Amino acid sequence: MRVLVVEDETKMASLLRRGLEREGYAVDVAATGDDGLWYATENEYDAIVLDVMIPPPDGFEVCRQLRAGGHWAPVLLLTARDGVDDRIAGLDAGADDYLTKPFSFAELCARVRALVRRGATERPVVLAADDLELDPVTHRVHRANAEITLSPKEFALLELFLHHPDDVLTRAQILEHVWDFAFDGTSNVVDVYVRYLREKIDRPFDRDSIETIRGVGYRLRAS
Repeated sequence: MRVLVVEDETKMASLLRRGLEREGYAVDVAATGDDGLWYATENEYDAIVLDVMIPPPDGFEVCRQLRAGGHWAPVLLLTARDGVDDRIAGLDAGADDYLTKPFSFAELCARVRALVRRGATERPVVLAADDLELDPVTHRVHRANAEITLSPKEFALLELFLHHPDDVLTRAQILEHVWDFAFDGTSNVVDVYVRYLREKIDRPFDRDSIETIRGVGYRLRAS
């Protein structure tokens, strides 16, 4: 089993290398984001232990670039920051697990073993309808070969529509999946965000993909 450690603190990198080698892993060590990307794209690894705060690109961006390039070795992110937003950012970048410093080496080994058992995951399918494409990994949206910039909620709304092409989605369903709260009959947040989405994915391209089903909700036409 082969593991890549990307860690710029020399002492920590040495401890991780020695400890993982005692566990029976072959270990490569990189000290910067650029070196980590080179190692991870040139070699096959059973797991990658990736520190977030490394010389640029940082761990989030390294993970994001690996996933965008089709490299799916399981990634365990290490960080001194324990905020929820940082954990979400790491998982959104494509990491498989997240461990906050300081940590028990026994716990790190257990997490690495779990990732190795799980193996590399397949890249999520790019969602498409006609010439509209959404990539869940890179968080990019294209129509007619033009890139479209969406806010997180707009992206989540479009992703929901693309998971259910030609299906009528009620406002209650959309609120539950995108905003995670119940429809109370008075909120117009769905209508507002559908309008935002139309302004970005339809009108500039002279399209009318999102159809209003009066009294019910909305439907994204697949063609």
